[in-house]
Amino acid sequence: MHDMTGRDGAGGGLRERKKRATRAALTEAAVRLAAEHGADHVTVEAISAAAGVSVRTFFNYFDSRDDAFVVIDADASVRVRQALLVAPAALTPLEALREALAAELSEAERQHELWSLHAEVLRAAPHLLVRTLGAHMADEAGLAEVIAQRIGSGPPGSPAAAPPGAETGAGAGAGEGHGATGLYPRLLAAVAGTAVRVSVQHWCDRQDELAFADVFREVFALLAAGLPAPSR
Repeated sequence: MHDMTGRDGAGGGLRERKKRATRAALTEAAVRLAAEHGADHVTVEAISAAAGVSVRTFFNYFDSRDDAFVVIDADASVRVRQALLVAPAALTPLEALREALAAELSEAERQHELWSLHAEVLRAAPHLLVRTLGAHMADEAGLAEVIAQRIGSGPPGSPAAAPPGAETGAGAGAGEGHGATGLYPRLLAAVAGTAVRVSVQHWCDRQDELAFADVFREVFALLAAGLPAPSR
């Protein structure tokens, strides 16, 4: 998952918190400069100066200038996957994933302006949009593997079998297993990503009326209910 929350998280020492803060400052500087001047006109030197760090420090976090615009936050993806694996066993995979994502999006309302600017940058630079989509797909694949581990009985990296009581038959994957290449983990990972995107977009359109957390919970409640048709 690609996150712009800048959330420190509950874990990690002072050094890790400083690293997250520096990375967040660099990505925010890159997005704001790109929104103002266009991504092609923003240099690594300008991003570094705006974030108050050296060019050398910039390259400690990103391999290239474009990586800063794409806003790849590997730490956020790692935190979601770790939270999913250690979530209480009583939670369904959907519930566990909802809670893991909710923790990462806890500061969504504060980050609304930056998200909007980032969307503008991507719309104006198709090559960055393509890279962002590719990064999202990679995150989705990694999340699917962890979902398979959570619902399976084998150790990490082994084929994961469905736990007792899990759905079987066409509804569970039309004959496919629940392993990392199975249908259920892939579908849940993809649906969760879409749920986050829809939640953000819906809230942005109605932020004067709704709290983001309420929109997010409602979206996942609809998923848990099987997306019943709304009453007329």
